[in-house]
Parts: sequence; C-alpha cells; structure tokens
Amino acid sequence: MEGRRRLQETLDKMTKLAAEEEVCDEECFSDVIRFDVQKDVKYFAQLWEGSPPMAPPNPNYCENIQELKETIVSHASRSHGMRLKDLKDRIKDLWEALLNERFVFSFRNSLEISAYGKLKTEYSKWSWILRSAMMETENKLHIQIENETIHEVEETGLQKELKETSEEVKKSMSEFFEKDRDANILIQWKTSFEIKIKEIQENIVSETKRKLNEILQQRDLKKKIDAQRTHHENTLLEESKKHALKLKGKAKDEDTVKKEFDLFWEHCVNMITRHTPSVKDIDIMRDVREILSDINKSAPIKDNTYNNIFNVRGYSGYIVFKKSGIKEIVHGKIKSFFSQPSEDDAEIRTFVNDVDQQTDRMIQSFNIAKMGYNISCIQNLTRYIKNRVTKHQEGPAKYVFRNEFFMDLVLSICKRAEKMILDQYRMFREDNDPILYLEKKRNEYYSIFQKYCHGATSAAIFGEIICQKLKEPIEQSVYKKCARDLMDEMRSNCPSLNGNRSNLDKHILKTLAEEKDFEKYISYIHNPRNHFKSFIRGEVSRYINDKFNDSVLPKMKENIELLQQKIMRAAHESTKHVQENRGDAGLWLKRFTQQLSDELIFSEKDLSGVEHDDVDDFKLLGDVIREELTAVMSDISRRFNTKTFAKKLDCKFRPDKLLIDHFCKVCWVQCPFCKATCTNTIENHGGDHNVPFHRVTGLNGWIYHKTTNLAISVCTSAVASNRSFYPTDSNDAVLWKEYRTAGERFANWSITSDLSELPYWKWFVCRFQKDLEKYYSNTFEGMGKIPEEWNNYTEQDAFDSLDKYI
Repeated sequence: MEGRRRLQETLDKMTKLAAEEEVCDEECFSDVIRFDVQKDVKYFAQLWEGSPPMAPPNPNYCENIQELKETIVSHASRSHGMRLKDLKDRIKDLWEALLNERFVFSFRNSLEISAYGKLKTEYSKWSWILRSAMMETENKLHIQIENETIHEVEETGLQKELKETSEEVKKSMSEFFEKDRDANILIQWKTSFEIKIKEIQENIVSETKRKLNEILQQRDLKKKIDAQRTHHENTLLEESKKHALKLKGKAKDEDTVKKEFDLFWEHCVNMITRHTPSVKDIDIMRDVREILSDINKSAPIKDNTYNNIFNVRGYSGYIVFKKSGIKEIVHGKIKSFFSQPSEDDAEIRTFVNDVDQQTDRMIQSFNIAKMGYNISCIQNLTRYIKNRVTKHQEGPAKYVFRNEFFMDLVLSICKRAEKMILDQYRMFREDNDPILYLEKKRNEYYSIFQKYCHGATSAAIFGEIICQKLKEPIEQSVYKKCARDLMDEMRSNCPSLNGNRSNLDKHILKTLAEEKDFEKYISYIHNPRNHFKSFIRGEVSRYINDKFNDSVLPKMKENIELLQQKIMRAAHESTKHVQENRGDAGLWLKRFTQQLSDELIFSEKDLSGVEHDDVDDFKLLGDVIREELTAVMSDISRRFNTKTFAKKLDCKFRPDKLLIDHFCKVCWVQCPFCKATCTNTIENHGGDHNVPFHRVTGLNGWIYHKTTNLAISVCTSAVASNRSFYPTDSNDAVLWKEYRTAGERFANWSITSDLSELPYWKWFVCRFQKDLEKYYSNTFEGMGKIPEEWNNYTEQDAFDSLDKYI
C-alpha cells in the first residue's frame, strides 16, 4: 500500500511539473491517462521457486501472468475501435519494453533529471573535498621529502591521512540520500555513487603516491645540482668573510666598502663561472627535427612545415589499407540511410588523443623546472610515440600508417608542449645558471659583507644568513598556499568552476556560442579534453587578473604574515630549548629547522658549510632574525603582482593544473554517432557509457547512405526508429535499435530510445551550416535538409535549453 501511495504521488508530481512546463491545467496523472493505482499496478512473484536450474516454476508467477492477461483483455474489450492486430502490436511493444530493462528504468522524466542533476553537483563537492584534503597532505609530504625527513611513501599512510575527510564525506553522503526532499528518487543511485566515491578516493591516493615517489627518485638526482649550488654559495660566503675581515677598520665609508665588494664579487664570480659552464638556451623544435631526421634519414626534417595532427579533418591520407582488409563495396538499393564518416577516422582520432594525454603526463614527470632539460626528454617522447604507433597498426586495425603520420604526430605533440617545457626550463635556469643565480644573490652577499666590515658579531651575521636562506622557501610556501586558497575560492565563486563537470560543459557551450568561432567548436567536438583544459586555464588566468587586488593580494599578505609569526615562534622556542638543555648553535639550528619542516623546504643541510660554532648570543640571534625577517618579507611583498604570481607558481601546484586534474580525470569516450562525451566521472569506469543529451549526428560527419547529405537525426530518436545505418565501409546495414550489435565501440554505449533533444545543437547547425558543409565537404540538402522549425531557434533559446536541461 505504501509503494502504491508513493507511486501515485510521484506520477502526480511529474504530471504537475510537465503541465507547468507545457502551460496546461492538469493536476494529477489520472487527468492525462485513465489509471487506477489499486487495480493497474501489478506485482510479480519470482519466476522460479527455489534456485535454478533444478527449481520448478513458481505457481504464483503463473497466477500473476493470468491476472495480467485478464486485466489487459478486459481493458481492450472496453476500448472503442481496437482491433486484434492493434492489441497484438501493443502487447509486443510492452514485451520488448520489459525485456529492455534500461528502457523501462531510464531516468527521462523531469523529476528524476532534476534529482540526478542535484546529485551530480553534490558528488562534485564530495570529490573536491577529498582531492583538496589530499593536496594538503601531498604538499606536506613534498616538503618533508625535500627536507629528507622521509624516504618512502606508502599507500596505507596516505589512506590514513585521508581517513578523517573520508568519514566526513561518507556522513555527508548518507545525510543527503536520507534527508533530501527527493530521497525516494535518489535512493536508486545511492549504491552506484558510493562505489564512485570509493573509486575516486582510491585513484586520488594512488596518483598522489605515484607523484610523491617520482619526487623521491628525482630528489636523489637533484642532490648533485643542489650540492654544486651550495658549494658556490659557501665559497662566496667564506671568501667574502676573509676579504671583509681584512678591510675591518680600514674601510671608513660606504663608497669604499661598495667599491671593494664590487672588485671582490667580480673576481669570485669569474673564478666560479670559469670552471662551471653556463646553462645554455634550448630549442625544442630543433631537437625534435634533429631526432626525426636521424630516424628518417631518407627524408630529413628541415623546417617546421608539418600538418597539425589535432586539426586535420580526416586521416585517410595517412593510412594504407592492408590487403586482407580491402573489400569491394557494392551497395544494393536499400531503403535505409546512415553511413558513418569513417570508422578508421574515429579510431585514429581516439588513438591520437590518448597518445597526447599520455605524453602530457610524461612531460610533467620530467620535472624540468627542478631537473633541467636534456635532449633525452624528446628522445623518450619520440620512442614512446613510435612504440604506440607500431603497436596500434600491428593490432586489429585493417591499415598501416604512412611515415608522415608518425612525423606529424611527434611534431604536433612537441609543438603543443613547447611553451610548457620552455616555461619550466626558464625556472630551472634562473635557479641554476651560475651567472643568473649569483646575480640574484648579489645584494644579499653585499649586506653580509658590510656587516663583516663593520665588525658585526657571529650571531648577527648567522641570523642574517638564515633569513637570506629562508627567502626562497618562504616565497615558495606563500605562492603554494595562495594557489590552494585560490582554488577553493574559485570553486565557490567562479560560476563555471563552482559545480560539476556538466556545469562546466554548459559554460563552455555558452562561451562558444558567444564567441561564434567555428574552429573552437570543432576543437570542442573532436578534442573535448584539450578544449576543457584550455577553457579552465583561461578561466583561472582571467579570475587571477580580475581579482588580484581584491582577493589574491590580501591572501598572499595574510599568508606571509602567518608564516612570519611561525618562524619567529620557532626561533623563540629554539632559543628556549637551547637554554634549558645548555646546547650550542648546532642544537638551536636543528630545533629551528625541525619546527619548520612541515611548512618550508628548509633543513640543516641548507646551512652546511656556514660556520656557526662561535655563535653563543641566542637573544641577539633572535633579535636579528626578527629584524631581517621583516625586511625579507617586505622585499617579497613588494614583488607581488599578476605577472610575478604566474611566473612563481610551482608547476605541480598551479591552480589551473589542479582544477584540470579535478575536472578532466574522467571518462572522455565519445558517442560513435554524434561525438557527445560520456559523462561518467570515473576515467576507466565499468558498465556502459552514456550522456543525458545526444547531438545531431551530422556534427560528426555522418551522411545518408549513398548521398552527400549530412544527417540531421539525433541518436536517441534514431534508436527508437526502424531505420538502419552502416557501421563500416561494407554493405552490411544494422538497425538503429540494434546498434549494440554493430561492433565493440557501439556495444558499450547505452542510448535510450526517446525524443530528448537539446535545442542548442539545432541552433548551432543552423548558425554554422555553411561552415559544417565546408568542413565535411557535404551538404544539409535532400534527405538532410534542415527542418524549417530549427531556424526558429534563437541564440537565447539555445542558452535557455542549456540552463533548463544541463
């Protein structure tokens, strides 16, 4: 009885909602369809009595069947004008619907669409909470790795760090499913979303472990670079001290001190750089051409002339069919329509996008900002791409690639990555080119030189050196912390980034409509992942520029003040610890660096080689640190601006990169018919791919069979029809309603038979008709003539449909 009551309530709600949208007066379901909730709802017993295969049929099931039969015949006998043939067709439709459970239970009513959209928004919040907590842990462990306080990262440890946040998310999920006003609708997705959250948590943990272990491996390689830099600094410091002590009492004015320092500095820098080669400029594309020319000696690459593999319309010019794969195509006169643009094109485009994604991860793993650049980076990329191409064409593909495909693929990927590599290399050069690096340190050493000349105590000089050494770690920490704060702020305040992936997709589609740039639409349709990444970068950059003075700058100042307080507290507690334990400067330094080990990449090794044995006035040391730290913080704050902010951000903790990780580590498989992207938020999810709204198939180049007419059907209405399509370049047609039998890439898609269509894409087809026809070299004529009513859709109608359905 309770189940019947809820069903009646839900049907009435759906009717009322639909009536409001259609501007009708109906209040309940029975106003539309004659329906008695007590008589017209049937519950069936299990078919088997016990466990098959030995179990007999259940008599109750047979009775339920008989009862249903009698009800149907009774209704049919009272209807006017129904013939036995009509009854047979109705029974057949009912039977097919029952067999196709996905059709019966697909969420295509307004209430469920609304509830599901709300659930997706909450899911985005839950996953962000987990990711944000893991970022905090990752940053803390990254600092500890750099400070050499940990030497291994275990998955169990990361799970433990995430446990408290995980429990909070579970509690929030439970409350949402139990207390939301649509709880009775939401309950059907509770288990699947609990599994999704568990999977994303596992993915976040494993990804963090991978990144931290990469940092561990690179730390050992980086030691040599750091050791060389520290050696230069300590050499300068020691020589500076010796020279200054010689001048002690002789240099009466600042001009003399400055002149002596300039002579000393020039001499020391020349000595250091004479034996240390400078870091050279790099030319990424020159290295690429050189490597490709070595591989393909018969046709060396001499310039940057190549086809951008991501923008080509098709790949037919890149392939040669294997003999076993060639078929003579003979089509009879079949009253059926669709031919896909090219099965091979779709397959190759998917392959290209996957290689692009994997090589992007490889480039990130090179960590060029810390490790520097070597031509071996390009060699590794080229080797990987070569292996992928070879493996692909040795598989079931019925074609092999021409050599130009490999060449253009390598050149296109490297050209796309060129700016990122150069930006990271610039950061490396600033830190490691001896001339550039020492020039940055000149003022710091002059200050220490002055103090030596004027007879400052060891404690005063040691305090200044500590503050100078802290300058870079402080800057890194402030920018990292601000980047994380900014992400949380953008997730709250930036309309395009404050929801789930569908919300982001809606803003992208609105922006595309406003810009009316057909090339960007093609990028969105054929390379959605890259378009999403580009859009997120643009949104982050725009937000930082627009909000810098009002939001970014105050955050940075707040972070720098908090850090100054923590450093002074660490200095005070270290002094207290030394006095209580009658320790020396070594103990003070150990205690000081330990207290900052979770906040800053700063350890005792950063001061190895700096003499401090005779430091015994710890009160003076604290006073000097307080004074010098204030000057250091002021110097850092003075350089806060939008340009410096973008330049100083660590490539691993950039807001745009972390937001891309959040929104783009999802499924990107596209519908084989219309190119709509699967909306599942798990990258390698189980089960079928699906989207709430499909597009016009002509957007993917589909044409009506044996014509040059671009198709105007939408997948969801096509699979409800009796029409056919051609999944391959053969004469074998497949019924749309049996699309899953057309091959592997069709079989794992769930396309619901209904009339759900998004007016946005109809407006797009009308607005960019000529561009689409030129791009695909086919036309919207004949069977593909655009319906007159499509032309009535305005840009505002397109926007309204996005707001209404997405």
